[in-house]
Amino acid sequence: MARIVVRALPLASRSRRPIVAALLRQQTVASPASSSPLSHPSLSTSVFSHFPPLRSFHVSSRFSRSSVPFGGFFASLRGFRKVRRRQAVSKKQTPKEKQLELSVKIGIEEEMPDDPEVLSIAEMLKLNVPMAMKIAFDGLKDSEYKTRDPSISDVGKYEKVELSILLCNDDFIRTLNKDWRGEDHATDVLSMSQHIPELDLPILMLGDIVISVETAARQAEERGHTILDEIRILMVHGLLHLLGFDHEISDEAELEMEKEEELVLKSLEWKGKGLIKSTYDADTDSKLQSENSDGQVTNDMKKAGNLRFYRPKFRYIFCDMDGTLLNSKSQVTPATAEALREAISRGVNIVVATGKTRPAVVSALKMVGLTGKSGVMSDVSPGIFLQGLLVYGRQGREICRTNLDKGVCREAFLYSLEYEIPLIAFSQDRCFTLFDHPLVDSLHTVYHEPKAEVMSSVEQLLAAADIQKLLFLDTAEGVSSTIRPHWEEATTGRARVVQAQPDMLEVVPAGTSKGDGVKMLLDHLGITSKEIMAIGDGENDVEMLELASLGVALANGSEKAKAVANVIGATNDEDGVAKAIYNYAF
Repeated sequence: MARIVVRALPLASRSRRPIVAALLRQQTVASPASSSPLSHPSLSTSVFSHFPPLRSFHVSSRFSRSSVPFGGFFASLRGFRKVRRRQAVSKKQTPKEKQLELSVKIGIEEEMPDDPEVLSIAEMLKLNVPMAMKIAFDGLKDSEYKTRDPSISDVGKYEKVELSILLCNDDFIRTLNKDWRGEDHATDVLSMSQHIPELDLPILMLGDIVISVETAARQAEERGHTILDEIRILMVHGLLHLLGFDHEISDEAELEMEKEEELVLKSLEWKGKGLIKSTYDADTDSKLQSENSDGQVTNDMKKAGNLRFYRPKFRYIFCDMDGTLLNSKSQVTPATAEALREAISRGVNIVVATGKTRPAVVSALKMVGLTGKSGVMSDVSPGIFLQGLLVYGRQGREICRTNLDKGVCREAFLYSLEYEIPLIAFSQDRCFTLFDHPLVDSLHTVYHEPKAEVMSSVEQLLAAADIQKLLFLDTAEGVSSTIRPHWEEATTGRARVVQAQPDMLEVVPAGTSKGDGVKMLLDHLGITSKEIMAIGDGENDVEMLELASLGVALANGSEKAKAVANVIGATNDEDGVAKAIYNYAF
C-alpha cells in the first residue's frame, strides 16, 4: 500500500507572473531585458524577487568541481557517501580546479514578526544549506536511482548554483498551495523548480524552497526535536525534490527518496528521520490514536499557540463581555483566556467595552487570571463601561461620565414598584434597587455585578448618587411584549432603550451608545478606527461594530449586530472570541 505523503511537490511555472513574489508586498526592482535568456518566466523571478533587503540573508560558498570527494570536514562526516568515494588524484596530476559557487538566499516572509528563534534559524541555515547541497550534489552523477528525474546530474558543468529558501507561516504557504496546486490547506514545505534543462546556461537555478515555520514548530514538538532540526529535515526534503526526486509518483520512488533523505541527514549528523519516514510514523500513530479517541481539533483553532509566527493586524481589540467574552454560564472559557493571553503577548491591546460595571469585569476576568498589569483589566487599564456612559483612559483615569435624567429614573422606579418588576440603578461601581428579588440576586451571583443596595424609597435612592443607567429584569417574553414597548414610548426625547440580553432592558441617556464611548477613548489614546477590531453580540454593540476596521458579531448575537458586522463568528459557547482572534486578528 502506498504511503501517500502530501508535503512537497516540484512545481513548474504556470504563468508569466512571479510564483511567490506576487504574494509578497510589492517592491521596486530592476528586471532583466526581455531578450535575455533569464527573462524566461521560470527563471526571472523567485521568492526573493521583491523581498525586502533587511529580511533576507545571502551566502556564497565554493567547493571543488573535480571528481574528488569533498575533503576536510565533509570527508570526516560519519557515513559520508563511502560507496562513492574515489581514489584521490595528486595535485601534480590535476590541472587547476575550477570552482563552483553556491549562491544561497535565506529569507523570512515579511508578514512574519521578528521572532528571535526564527531569526537565529535563518542565520544557521546560511551554513546548513550549502552543506546539504554539497552532500546531495556529490552523488548525482553516479546516481543509481531508477525513479529520479536525471535532468540535473552533473553540476560540474555549471559555474554557479542558485537556491532560495523562504521561511513563512501557514497562511502564506496555504495561499501558495491554493494558487499553484489548487489545494486550500497548509503544508510544511513546497519546492518550486526554476530549472529548465533545454536552456544551456552557466548558472543552475534550482528554484525556491518554502518552509512553514509554524507547521515545523508543531511537527518538532510532536517528534521530540527542535524547530531547527525539523526545518533542516524539510529543507533536505525540498532540495531533493528540486534535484529530481518525487515520492508521489510510485512506491519505488517513495522508497528511493526516503533512502536519500536519511543518507543526507546521517551524513551531516543532523537529528531526526527523513520527512517521508517521519510522516509515515506520524500517520500510523495518528490512526492508532483515532481508534481510541473521539477528540478532534477543529481547523478554526489551528493557530492556537502559534501567534508568534504572525504579525498583528490591529493594535487594539475592543470586546464586549456578556454574550461575547463570557459564555452562557457567564464565564471566560480556558480557550478564550489563552487566546487573550497570546494576543497580549504579541503586543495587542485588549479593551473591554461593556454594559457592565468595572468591578463586574474584574470579577469575571480574575477567575481565569486575566487581571493585573499583564492581563486584560487592572486599575490602570482603559475601558468602556455601562454602555459607554463611563469611560476610563490612560492610567485608568475617568475621562467621561454621562448621567441619566432624574425624571426618567423616578418614573422608572415608580413603575417598578407598581408592577413589581425588578429594576436596578447603576452608579459607577455601585448598584441600587428598591426591593429584593431572585433576579436581582442573580445579577450579583451570576453576572458578577456589585451586590445591589436596597433603598427604602425612590427619593432616598435618587439622593444617594448620580445614576448612569437603569436595568429592568424580567422574562424574555415580558421584556419584548410589555416592558420595551412601554419604555420606548415613555422615554422619547429624554432617553433610549437598548438590549444586551433577551431578558434584560436597559434605559440610558438619549444620544449615547457604546460606540460613542469607543470614539471618545480612541481620540483620547490617539488611535484611529482602522487600527481596531471589535467583537460583540448585542444591539448595543452595533455602533462599535460599525466603527471598527473589522467588526465580528458572534453567531449567538442579535440580528441587528450581525447585519452590520464584517464577519459572523462562532457562538460564545464555542469560544467565539478565541476563534475570532486566531482567524482575523493576525
